[in-house]
Amino acid sequence: MSNIAVMQPYIFPYIGYFQMISAVDKFVFYDDVNYIKGGWINRNRILINNLPQYFTIPLIKASPNRLINEIKFDASNKDYSKLTHKIQQAYVKAPYFKEVFPIIKDILNHKTTYISELAIYSVITICRYLDIDTKFFVSSKDFNESKGLDRADRLIDICKKENCDTYINAIGGQELYTKEYFSENGIKLFFIESEKVTYKQFGDEFCPWLSIIDVLMFNEKEEIKQMLNKHKLI
Repeated sequence: MSNIAVMQPYIFPYIGYFQMISAVDKFVFYDDVNYIKGGWINRNRILINNLPQYFTIPLIKASPNRLINEIKFDASNKDYSKLTHKIQQAYVKAPYFKEVFPIIKDILNHKTTYISELAIYSVITICRYLDIDTKFFVSSKDFNESKGLDRADRLIDICKKENCDTYINAIGGQELYTKEYFSENGIKLFFIESEKVTYKQFGDEFCPWLSIIDVLMFNEKEEIKQMLNKHKLI
């Protein structure tokens, strides 16, 4: 039997997202659930002048009443057109800029109009760079028939369809799901908790939990692979 995780698609998420992917055999992008305003679906943080600053992918008619995979982003918006240059200026002096920037540029030039597809492409592309061989699924395409189930029941249904006996959830899910309920349905539930990951940035003071972009710019690939293991299951 194998294990599985399910998570909304985030654009250039922090390293904890990739730790979760690396920890499982199968990973589902949960794209047919409601958009979360103020969440991480279309934004994250990078280091600009030694300070964390948000970058945001501008969306068209985003609303918590709409599903993530229904929402388009505005590629014509000046903030989006300037984002590649913004990242370039922020990290041009970083040690792994030459290797990483073409990857970031390729992602931002991806031919799609939907934020879910752009976010998924950002994650899968970076996983390939890091040699993460987890198998990916998209909930709207691969598990559409279970869409009407309650939150926990749908996750359990996904586990059973993929012959997985273990489900791994982000640490915040402790408020939503209980090990007992999953166990009653034949599934072991664990929560993944990231341990502190530090590395040399431009300044003396470390700024944690930025976008994976920051991690990629300052660390060699093999070092990042070691960072992916810095977590625990509880």
